[in-house]
Amino acid sequence: MADTMAAEATTHSPHAEEHHTSTGISNEKLAMWVFLGSECLLFGGLLSVYMFNKGRIGPTDVGPNDVFDIPFTSVSSFVLLMSSLTMVFAVSAIARGNLRGNRIWLAATAALGAIFVAGQVYEFTAFYSEGLGFTTNLFGSAFYSLTGFHGAHVTIGIIMLMTLFVMSLRGNLPQQRAETVEIIGLYWHFVDIVWIVIFTIVYLFPQ
Repeated sequence: MADTMAAEATTHSPHAEEHHTSTGISNEKLAMWVFLGSECLLFGGLLSVYMFNKGRIGPTDVGPNDVFDIPFTSVSSFVLLMSSLTMVFAVSAIARGNLRGNRIWLAATAALGAIFVAGQVYEFTAFYSEGLGFTTNLFGSAFYSLTGFHGAHVTIGIIMLMTLFVMSLRGNLPQQRAETVEIIGLYWHFVDIVWIVIFTIVYLFPQ
């Protein structure tokens, strides 16, 4: 009888419902890794287009040296990098069963991401007022495409983080679903790493 009850408990355990692949990780996590791999190719293509067109500006056109505010973008980049740290804390909290701490760190990560996006919107507005629009020249088109696409990814990440936060408030994100937070964390760390590459290539080496 005891063995039967134990078997039923195992069958209904959340961990028993996880489907693992031959690699030893769940299908959901493997799908995220495959998705991030395809995103690497996408951002690689956008970076290539930018590097090819960044110097294709006329003598009177607005270029990177005319609009970039490195100190401001550096602070914005630091804020986004700090969000990776808070994401680590969120994953660690739910793994330990600290659901309240998980909610706090999820909200902090989303807030830092929102600050970064707000800074990017301000930056785009300032660039436009200085004469650099999407169709001003090839540099402008490549720059807005690359950084705007990354900003869209950060925004999607914020939505996912807030979805997890609401799920946790409603009691739908217990410790047994810690892997869900970890998978979203993988996505968030990815957009942070991509920004490091973008910031280095676009802002630190504009010409």
